Amino acid sequence: MSMGRPRFDPRQNQRQFQTRVNHRIRVPEVRVIAADGSMLGVLGTQEAIRLAQDQGLDLVEVNPKADPPVCKILDFGKYKYEEKKKAGEAKRKQTVVEIKEIKLRPKTDDHDLAFKVKAARRFLEAGHKVKFTVRFRGREITHPEKAHEQLDFVVKETDDIANLESRAAMEARTMTALVAPKPAIMQKVAQAKVAAEKARQQAEREGRPLPPSASLPELPDEDDDDDDDDEDESD
Repeated sequence: MSMGRPRFDPRQNQRQFQTRVNHRIRVPEVRVIAADGSMLGVLGTQEAIRLAQDQGLDLVEVNPKADPPVCKILDFGKYKYEEKKKAGEAKRKQTVVEIKEIKLRPKTDDHDLAFKVKAARRFLEAGHKVKFTVRFRGREITHPEKAHEQLDFVVKETDDIANLESRAAMEARTMTALVAPKPAIMQKVAQAKVAAEKARQQAEREGRPLPPSASLPELPDEDDDDDDDDEDESD
């Protein structure tokens, strides 16, 4: 019988990070903080639980790594609600950088190219990276210089707000380039998120409808129904 590694049990991590409350606290004594924030000192755990229950509250372990563990007398239901609210606010303030893809074709005309540059700038100004992808069909791949010209153009048109992160390179039957927002743009995005969160909280307090969030452009995929035309093109 082979001796493998023990099977991972995800429940172990769940138990590890659970907040212990009342009779789930099994150490003999704890350092207790009262509901008003004053320090009550080290008490027997059962005594501390009784003290909390006499006030209609809970004994909640807030620092299990201390010696002895630190517990606070509070309303656990309200505590969980506040923690969830804080986590939600932190998530809303967090700047998540996504990679938005803009698809081109070697035959994309100047008008469509200008439209896609405009969309790329909006993505960048919202704090996202942009990946430009030129897809080759049929014998278009024998003339990659057109794709290079397109990528050089779109990169140049965004270089005031973006840094080139990955130069034009072939990936199978596509040529791609990646640009990322400059630090000054990311700083503006972070400031805008803070302002939007303040406006949201103000509207919530006043019972007003929440302000709408800015929408980003939806780009249609490049037309793929021209395979036969590509095959008939001459070199």
